[in-house]
Amino acid sequence: MSEVSKSRAGLALALPGTWLIRIGWVLSGLVIAFFLLDAGMKMTGADVSVSATVALGYPAHQVRAIGFILLILTGLYAIPRTSVLGALGATGYLGGAVAAQLRVESPLISHVLFGVYLGLMLWGGLYLREPRLRTLLPLVGPRETSF
Repeated sequence: MSEVSKSRAGLALALPGTWLIRIGWVLSGLVIAFFLLDAGMKMTGADVSVSATVALGYPAHQVRAIGFILLILTGLYAIPRTSVLGALGATGYLGGAVAAQLRVESPLISHVLFGVYLGLMLWGGLYLREPRLRTLLPLVGPRETSF
């Protein structure tokens, strides 16, 4: 194989990985931006955020604490070394959001499943941007050889 063919083959193999990582960071960036907006609104006591949280059954005095927890989890998720820990914590946070929406009988597609959508984006982004996670949890198993 010539040097040009080898370099083209190497480029072809490296390019999809680069795109996977970029797409992963875009997905993660969208989740991070949403979480930062939500945490900021809760921590500043924005009327719309407080009223929505109170409507779910939480006391108004706990809204800032909820925002602070989300801010910490978002920071952990955004830092590559702690991103898995942040994703695990954020998954628990989103599970609580889904449970709260179910408890007050919110609309399924738009409200209840919104936390599921965010969770899929959160883990999808992390999966695409973190090669070690793809190695740990491959979507396709090893091929079996038959004789």
